[in-house]
Amino acid sequence: MNAIITVVGSDKVGIIAKVSAYLAERNINIIDISQTVLSGNFVMMMVVDLSSSAKALEDVKKELLAMGESFNVSISLMHEKVFSEMHRI
Repeated sequence: MNAIITVVGSDKVGIIAKVSAYLAERNINIIDISQTVLSGNFVMMMVVDLSSSAKALEDVKKELLAMGESFNVSISLMHEKVFSEMHRI
């Protein structure tokens, strides 16, 4: 199952490393990643594959939210189908 992770906040060292390490520790594969910094604001989107992870999507979502709060960025996760339907024209 694929999901979309978004990370938004003030740019600081280690955001990508922390999120990537969290995913690797839970056997969640990064399929695609896009990241940019605009006027000091960090924005990242990842497509990830949770099919090999023992963690449920809702648990990963809660843990990522808490991780984001710990270093003052907003991290969200949603099923790829939900994301696609929300952004369909």
